[in-house]
Parts: sequence; C-alpha cells; structure tokens
Amino acid sequence: MDWKKFTRTLVATFFALLLAVATFIIVMNPFGNLRVRVAEAHVIMDINQRFQFPSVVRTGDYDSVVLGTSTSRLLDPAILEKYFGGRFANLAMNDGRAWEQYRLLKLFLETNGPPRTLLFGLDVVWCDLHAYKNRLTKRGFPEWMYDDNSTNDWFNLVNGKSLEISFRQLAHRLGFDDPRIPANGFEVFTPPEDQYDEVKAKRKIWGNREPDIAPQTPTFEPDPSMLEGLEFPALVWLEELATRMPAESKVLFVFMPVHVATQPRIGSRQAAIEAECKSRIAEIAQRHGAFVIDFRISSSLTTTDTNYWDALHYRLPIGERIINGIAAASARGGPPTDGTWRVLGASKAD
Repeated sequence: MDWKKFTRTLVATFFALLLAVATFIIVMNPFGNLRVRVAEAHVIMDINQRFQFPSVVRTGDYDSVVLGTSTSRLLDPAILEKYFGGRFANLAMNDGRAWEQYRLLKLFLETNGPPRTLLFGLDVVWCDLHAYKNRLTKRGFPEWMYDDNSTNDWFNLVNGKSLEISFRQLAHRLGFDDPRIPANGFEVFTPPEDQYDEVKAKRKIWGNREPDIAPQTPTFEPDPSMLEGLEFPALVWLEELATRMPAESKVLFVFMPVHVATQPRIGSRQAAIEAECKSRIAEIAQRHGAFVIDFRISSSLTTTDTNYWDALHYRLPIGERIINGIAAASARGGPPTDGTWRVLGASKAD
C-alpha cells in the first residue's frame, strides 16, 4: 500500500467533507444569524430559545417585546397588541436567567432601538443574591450571537448542533417538519386544555406535602441593617436597561403569578428578602418612569390549584387573564376588586 497516497487521499476527503458540511450549514443558516441568505426567511427549528431569539430580534419585524422566564411564555402577543398596539414578540426563555434576559433586551435596543412597549415578566431570578454567579444555565449561551461582530458567527457554526438544526431546516423546506416555535416566539408549551388532570396537577404543585398557605409562625422580623446590606446583582442590569428606555416607551415590570406553593411563605426570612427586592425594583421604576405590577402574591389566582399545571406554570386561559390585569393596572393604577395584583410603582399610566 502507498501510505503517502492513502494519507493524502484521507486528508483530502476529510477537508472535502468538512467543506461540504460547512457549505450545507451556511446554506441552511440554522440559527438565522448569518447576514448572507441564500434561502427563504428564517424559520425556528430549535427549541433552545437562546440560540434562536437573536434572529427574531434582528428581523426588525417587532417594535414591542415580552421578556422573562417560562412563567411569561403564555402571554399572547396578539392579545397584547389589542391593548397596547404595536407588534409584539414574546421572547421569554425557559429558565431564562437575569443575565440572559439582559443580553437579549440589550441586543434589541442596539438593533432596533427602544421598544414601543416593554413587558418584563419578572421572576425570582431578578432577586437572586447570586445572580452574577448564576448568569447561565447548562443549556449554553451563544455570546457570539449577541455581539456586533458578525465575523465570529462563521467560526462558531461548524459543529454537531448546527448540523442537526440544519437538517431540521431542510426537513421543513421539503415539507416534512413544522417550525418548533412561531416567528414571534409565542408557543403554547403547556399540554392541550382538554388533557388537564386536576389530581395530577395538585400532586405536581404540592408534591408529598399537605397544602398549606398559612403564614410562618413565629414571624421573622428582619433587622433594617440586614435588609440595607442585601445586594441584588441583577438589579444593576435592570437599572441599566431602564435608563435606556425613553419617555415615549411604555415599560411594564410585572412579577408573574407563580403558585403560592412555590412563593416564600409569608412571615419567613425569604419573604422579607423578596419584599426588599420588590421595593428596590419599584424604586428603579419610579426613577425611570416605568410601571410595576405584582401578581406574585397570595391571592385567589395563586392559591387556586386548578389555575396551574404545576407550581410554576399557569394554564393558557390564565395568561389572558394576566394580560387583562396588566392592561387594567397600567390604565388606572388602582388595585383590582379581586386582589390578584397590586401596583408597586405607577409613574407612567395611560
């Protein structure tokens, strides 16, 4: 055997295959981030929103945006548009950390300018005392998609993940597969309503413990110096974003209504810390003309097990109910008759 010829053939074959794979990925543009397009408009064929939402932002098709975690994903852009106008994209991410949300909104601001309406679905991640350390999840975060350097996009695309999504793109274009997420980011990720099982949902909400919403006794009495000494790293990012929002933008900070079973027990140390965090967010809102609406309280909404699939995720009709509450709160600023939300900051009402 001629080993030199064999080696040259092997190397040539390897680079030929690598070139073929790279060309296929470029043509399919799996994440929609390449500026050179040789096919139709980008279609989301990946369930990891962190890799797909930058392309939604860069289309320029949306002037309003929802950010948050999975607790904000059932806020329907079509219903929001009826109340607030504009064109909404729901860019809430599964287990979205505060840093990831910050980077996504920063990209929106740098690409499209300030949104007409910003609905920030706030969750526990913004009050995480270790938010800087907990910036990312195991899902990965493609920082190279969020910067203004398009060159590094090319060098990060030739890998197994990109090849997988490229084949999904091909399958869609051949008519064999549907988009994983609609173009505006809004996906009903919960099961169909006709499959709701009250017993199963209650088990997911409470686990092995008995339902109990009574306040903690004895009540934790925080020392004022303890509260003053708390540092919430994510609020620095939130204030930076709020600073960049002009007066003509409507900014809504909304604490989302997770079930009371997963909220800090009233009267506990964690409840005191969360209350301090909410207070500081309200101060940020008042400084920058934003509006804070708090659904993350004990109410008829959050204590009714049948409103939820599990302790974090409410049912689809509740999403519309939340939007109705947001619209009412931002319009009149007063509390609802059913006590399901409260206004913490009201510097900018309609």
